[in-house]
Amino acid sequence: MHVPDGFIDAPTSAVTGVVAAGAIAVSLRGARRELDERTAPLAGLVAAFVFAVQMLNFPVAAGTSGHLLGGALAAILVGPFTGVLCISVVLLMQGVLFADGGLTALGVNITDMAIVGTAVAYPVFRGLVKVLPRTRRSVTAASFVAALVSVPAAALAFTLLYWIGGTTDVPIGKVATAMIGVHVLIGVGEAAITALTVGAVIAVRPDLVHGARGLRQRLKLRVGGDLVDAPAAGPVPAPAARAAHRKVWAAGLVTSLVLAGFVSFYASASPDGLEKVAADQGIDEKTEEHATAGSPLADYGVEDVDNARLSGGLAGVIGVGVTVVAGSAVFRAVRRRRDADTSPAAVEAPAAAAPAADAPAGRKPNTGSV
Repeated sequence: MHVPDGFIDAPTSAVTGVVAAGAIAVSLRGARRELDERTAPLAGLVAAFVFAVQMLNFPVAAGTSGHLLGGALAAILVGPFTGVLCISVVLLMQGVLFADGGLTALGVNITDMAIVGTAVAYPVFRGLVKVLPRTRRSVTAASFVAALVSVPAAALAFTLLYWIGGTTDVPIGKVATAMIGVHVLIGVGEAAITALTVGAVIAVRPDLVHGARGLRQRLKLRVGGDLVDAPAAGPVPAPAARAAHRKVWAAGLVTSLVLAGFVSFYASASPDGLEKVAADQGIDEKTEEHATAGSPLADYGVEDVDNARLSGGLAGVIGVGVTVVAGSAVFRAVRRRRDADTSPAAVEAPAAAAPAADAPAGRKPNTGSV
């Protein structure tokens, strides 16, 4: 659902750019609370994984395909604020390096895919896990439903933006019917990918699924015929925890590289839902050429590499590498800011300055010494 330049007029694109910038600013602050020793290493990997899976278009109807949007998946794994940042990093890399999604439409795409997708999916997910039995299957089922709902919501958001600032004269009712209809089907694929991924992670490391923290049942022991709570397990030693995180990170990176570098060759070549609707309804009449159409990686191929399989595979591997580096750099910076804000020196500094501020003007504070 990458909106190209020319679908939405300049004023609406500018407003969505402001909205996107504001949401990113809020998310940077919110991510400080989410990025801990477990989430921070995973967040850059989640961005790279979303990039890789978005290359895997799957057929949903005759002549139409769909791909992962990723907002639900990112929010459930690393938190809603960090999830918005993950999808924003992916969209920026795709727009700048691969000419996928217009640069003037970047605000539209971030608003539609990162903000709306996350803002709809995460509350649905959290609401379901609170009322369902506290099991891994319930978390997986909640992930499925949240992702399923998020895709038509994003399609509805695009329809609203097109109604406000569309550049062609197309009846909005036809746009809404076509967009929501095809994206309900795409939502099924999104839901399946999200549920499978969350289920795989939660089966190995449930503590790494941000949205499922605090939902683990206490182990019961039978003592004298009665069931009692087992003692809580002690904290995992830091070296062991870091080693476990590295294994998960390495496995996730290898999976992303394989998906983008090899499996992507077998993805559906049919236009995705938005492209198909745009062509059928005439929305694409004023599509503009992408500003980076001459990029060496435009259209997910490496310039001057004639073999299609090799060209697409190399582009995918490069994309995963660049995205994981860019994402990790962003999340490390946010984590360092959080650590600086919560360091003992930062916390004690205002308290130390308080007596001096209360002292009368022109007098030194009384320190109790003679």
